[in-house]
Amino acid sequence: MTNSRQTRRVLSVLMLLFALGAWAAPAHADGSVSALHMGMGAKDSSAMMHFDAVIAQYNASGERFRIDSHCQSACTMFLSIRNVCITPNATLLFHAGGNRQKANISRSSTDHMLAAYNPALRQYVTEHHFMDTFEFHPISGREMIARFGYPACR
Repeated sequence: MTNSRQTRRVLSVLMLLFALGAWAAPAHADGSVSALHMGMGAKDSSAMMHFDAVIAQYNASGERFRIDSHCQSACTMFLSIRNVCITPNATLLFHAGGNRQKANISRSSTDHMLAAYNPALRQYVTEHHFMDTFEFHPISGREMIARFGYPACR
């Protein structure tokens, strides 16, 4: 087996273990979108499980999680972390859930993302049809803090 195939296999196993909650690494107080390199969303349902595992990990630990950079798609589900904060310079991008390559919007994936948002944000993105298409709709960190009541990172 080539080194490349071995590396891919090991990474696949580690991702699966993490997604299933078997990875025992503790959350860190400085957890953030940029530190985890998870700001570009989920490519498929198994990647979506990875986002859910991170959310569960930080909710269980109570440690702070920073949305501190570009955050699109599944990354916006980090808003459901109970001790989340947002930096004013962050940018969050919202759109419908599903498979972009196949142009297949999934109501269940969209609802999964919507459930992560507070009522004010959920109402706003729904009323403005942000969650009806795959088009990205950005909201700045400043607006997330001022308009929707998410805490600013200190």
